Amino acid sequence: MARLALGDPGPTFSLPGVDGREHALADHAGTPVAVVFSCCHCPYVVAWEDRLNAIARDYAGRAALLAVNANHHIGDTFEHMQERAVEKGFVFPFLRDESQDVAAAYGAQRTPEVFLLDAEHRLAYHGAPDSDYTDETGAEPWLRRALDAVLAGESPRVAETPPVGCTVKWAA
Repeated sequence: MARLALGDPGPTFSLPGVDGREHALADHAGTPVAVVFSCCHCPYVVAWEDRLNAIARDYAGRAALLAVNANHHIGDTFEHMQERAVEKGFVFPFLRDESQDVAAAYGAQRTPEVFLLDAEHRLAYHGAPDSDYTDETGAEPWLRRALDAVLAGESPRVAETPPVGCTVKWAA
């Protein structure tokens, strides 16, 4: 499975959200979008989800964050996603990629794994949300810095970091 390279256009998609609506990348034309492959059960996702929620809140109106769950895992059903979104008060769309086509198109391998697309929806940053899932206070805020750069029309200083997390659970 090929992974997007920096500068590649982000594959388009339209997926159902836990809010009962369809959400498409095209809904955010001209706006940077962080596509974050996520899930409900991974301890890395759980450690980072409040920070991702804060990022979505802080950049609202200037950039979008779309969380995509492609996992085929007992704890990652649509119903589990709905429960998690309510429990955590997600301010971003939490989308289900049942076919796993979107995850495959992006080359997602981990949860969470960030693919930040600039305003032209070309890959500008790929990797982890920040440098330390265990300690927010000392972490390098890679996604925030990348968002600030693309919002300023610049390339992020750090454009790639190793994604850290659980593996995507592919259908057999």
